[in-house]
Amino acid sequence: MQLVPGNSIQLLKNGEEFFPELEAAIDAAKKDVRIETYIFDDDAAGSRIANALIRAALRGVAVRLLIDGFGSAQTATAFFGKLAASGVSLAFYRPARGWFDLRRSRVRRVHRKIVLIDGHVGFVGGINFIDDYTECLSETHPRYDYAVKIEGPILADVYFSVSKLWRIVKLFGGKRNVRERGQIFQEVCYETAGNVALAFVTRDNVGHRRDIEREYRHAIVTAKTEIIIVSSYFLPGRRLRNSLMRAARRGVVVTILLQGAADHPFLQYATRSLYDKLLASGIQIFEYHSAMLHGKVAVVDREWATVGSSNLDPFSLMLNREANIIALDRPFAETLRASILDEISKNATQLHFTSWQARSLLQRMQSWLGLLAARVASGILGVKHD
Repeated sequence: MQLVPGNSIQLLKNGEEFFPELEAAIDAAKKDVRIETYIFDDDAAGSRIANALIRAALRGVAVRLLIDGFGSAQTATAFFGKLAASGVSLAFYRPARGWFDLRRSRVRRVHRKIVLIDGHVGFVGGINFIDDYTECLSETHPRYDYAVKIEGPILADVYFSVSKLWRIVKLFGGKRNVRERGQIFQEVCYETAGNVALAFVTRDNVGHRRDIEREYRHAIVTAKTEIIIVSSYFLPGRRLRNSLMRAARRGVVVTILLQGAADHPFLQYATRSLYDKLLASGIQIFEYHSAMLHGKVAVVDREWATVGSSNLDPFSLMLNREANIIALDRPFAETLRASILDEISKNATQLHFTSWQARSLLQRMQSWLGLLAARVASGILGVKHD
């Protein structure tokens, strides 16, 4: 991990805070806007950002938009056609070829959510361009997620990664990529924007296969007092699980917030197969039931914090392109920690070892079948994941 000093960071909770900040930044753009996202939906939130991008392109800003071909496969072609017609440069990462194409190369997706503007402002997190209430499993509570707004020298690392992936997709994407304005490389402002040390950590299938997992494990094994993890999909390998359980046994308070209302029930069943050992080791597990939990964040010892796109499951840790920001900053970590604990107190239910042991045979069978399905899927996809 390469920590870069001299940055500022602002926590953004849910689309309610994220989209106004993003729209304002795009409207202020003068030269360059670059975006990577997994889902770009044609709903109220997606249209709001799309219109901001169109306005930017029409006033001469170079707008480059990289969209995952599977995550946004259900979005109408006309929606993206309108963006292209305005002058937005579009690229699709591995367009979907059908639900039954299970080749490993096809299921490796761009799951990153990154926005860069004029070399001065960046956004990184887990929030897709989709409304908080679209398919969020609740009519009364929004999807629970986070992003961060960053400024400062750390943007150089983010720009390098985004520009590199754009070149790769342009090289192999063929005619799906339309006309392009401006230079590939944007000059980045290296001026100090604050006093926060940040690192930009990615996962890909070439040079950074385990970088995000490695940083999680390092933070966990060096934790002294407290670990708080929020993960929408949670099925880590044995090494990461053992690190968490050892931390709990040596007296660290380990709290994990996971989905209660699940959008992928079989993955949740597999996750629940881990609860017995985790609870027995002293780990506190909470399930979020009020809406869809989509966040991927963690806080350790009230000083180390991460916000990003990476879940702790085989897809994020072994297949997808992911990106996280890590902050070594007590004020930011305290802010994120307070936000998580507030959600836990209002919208989560704690699970206890004794009551979990009293589950019915049907519930136990669901967990076993979910874990079996996860292992079979991992085998089909060639993922070595324990």
